[in-house]
Amino acid sequence: MSANLSAIFYLISGILFILALRGLSSPETSRQGNFFGILGMTIAIVVTIFSVGNFSSSIIYVLIVFIIGGSIGAFIAFKIPMTAMPELVAGFHSLVGLAAVFVAISAFLDPDAFNLGSPSNIKLASLIEMSIGAGIGAITFTGSIIAFLKLRGIMSGAPITFPGQHLINLILGITVIALVFYLCKSQSSILFWSIIVISFLIGVLLIIPIGGADMPVVISMLNSYSGWAAAGIGFTLENTALIITGALVGSSGAILSYIMCKGMNRSFISVILGGFGADASTGESQKNKDQKPVKNGNAEDAAFLMKNASSVIIVPGYGMAVAQAQHALREMVDKLKKNGVTIKYAIHPVAGRMPGHMNVLLAEANVPYDEVFELDDINNDFANTDVAFVIGANDVTNPVAKTDPKSPIFGMPVLDVEKCKSVLFVKRSLSPGYAGVDNELFYRDNTLMLFADAKKMTEDIVKNID
Repeated sequence: MSANLSAIFYLISGILFILALRGLSSPETSRQGNFFGILGMTIAIVVTIFSVGNFSSSIIYVLIVFIIGGSIGAFIAFKIPMTAMPELVAGFHSLVGLAAVFVAISAFLDPDAFNLGSPSNIKLASLIEMSIGAGIGAITFTGSIIAFLKLRGIMSGAPITFPGQHLINLILGITVIALVFYLCKSQSSILFWSIIVISFLIGVLLIIPIGGADMPVVISMLNSYSGWAAAGIGFTLENTALIITGALVGSSGAILSYIMCKGMNRSFISVILGGFGADASTGESQKNKDQKPVKNGNAEDAAFLMKNASSVIIVPGYGMAVAQAQHALREMVDKLKKNGVTIKYAIHPVAGRMPGHMNVLLAEANVPYDEVFELDDINNDFANTDVAFVIGANDVTNPVAKTDPKSPIFGMPVLDVEKCKSVLFVKRSLSPGYAGVDNELFYRDNTLMLFADAKKMTEDIVKNID
């Protein structure tokens, strides 16, 4: 395929990617956005395959790799449960970063194959691009691996800190910049490999001090990193589609990270630099947990309260995702509506463990979009609502965020659930949330704890609603 024709098709795929992002910005158009993204990626892959040099001799190898990778991806997509989607995203980010590193290594070792010059005489611009791409890719790879391990529970979700941690990160960052500068002068392979190794280390050190409460931000931040890594390698390969796609992913990921940080009252710069000021303390509210009384309820109690209420706000969380209770919840809501109860859903920006986690689950259960409200739009309604039904949420409803300066979630905007006349809290136990903080809401006088699996409890409530 000619270079001009490839450029035209890459431009078309780039436009489709932009339309995909536009569609994914709203639940109503998200399916259309996914379609545009799939179509754009299909065009980009086909054009790339037909643009391979020595097509007749190379196509068989390309197709073999394509079939193997595509089969693995399809298998994972069909098998992965929605609850494991956050760690899946982190895992895929790691592969994007590693791919950028591999491409950079290939270009450095054999620049002739990429029209970048010859060994020890690589074009200056290309050398800078591949160095930056390799560095960001390496950071993305190891950082995503750490995020995966934390999300999967293999590694503790608590911040891992040590004295001088941020000073070490700063020194390593400056060292990488210095190595890139001297690499451009000497084109030494030792310097190139040193950049990659140090960047791998930086990825680990940036993510380990970030606690579980900030994991949604980490996911979007690593998404941004993977995009910039791809864009850097796109310049090296002079691939228009890769440049456009990487820039779109990088910029949209950065914007989403900023929005998430704002929603959690976190410093955007601090999170990017590795959770500066992370505190593993869980505050004073954890100390006397066993001494606090709680009110236990059952499905019959919950059904009575809700069917006799005039308004109910549903607050879904990660526990709902684990139990796959969204369809039972929709059935419960439909019965309440028949009893004349007004229903709304309250979604916190970081509910679940990745951006949009709860919105996707509710959409899966065909919950009407006009009943779903974000924190800023619904927080004032809690004080005038009869019942709040919290199903699996924890940190995002914790009043400690407003009262305990020692808490790791202090300052994070939370849903004002405690202001409702009655709170029904579905949870398996009194265990703390992902941030490791005991929820003060459990012990409030207007809270009735429903200790059970979220799906089982919701189904039992449905049976008790006339």
